[in-house]
Amino acid sequence: MYRLALLFTLLAPTALFADTLTIPLGNQGADLDTSNLPHKGQSKRSVLERFGLADEEHKPVGQPPITRWDYREFSVYFEYDHVINSVRHHQPRHLDTVKE
Repeated sequence: MYRLALLFTLLAPTALFADTLTIPLGNQGADLDTSNLPHKGQSKRSVLERFGLADEEHKPVGQPPITRWDYREFSVYFEYDHVINSVRHHQPRHLDTVKE
């Protein structure tokens, strides 16, 4: 009982100094243009013709085989020979560009 009371006494003041971080979900990704990424259903050949060789090609994994091609700014996921998803890589913003 004594230890439990001591634990609450030590942890209570830390909650008073905690900050709340609010992330507006509606604004996430608003400035990203996904129209220039490969679209679902495109063939590997069409992705290769439009974007060139990937920086890294990962071997197929699982069944059905899922392959990933990594480009500088995005990754493309293939099931067999067709795109199932394209994902833009996170680009961290520098502290000097953040407006307060």
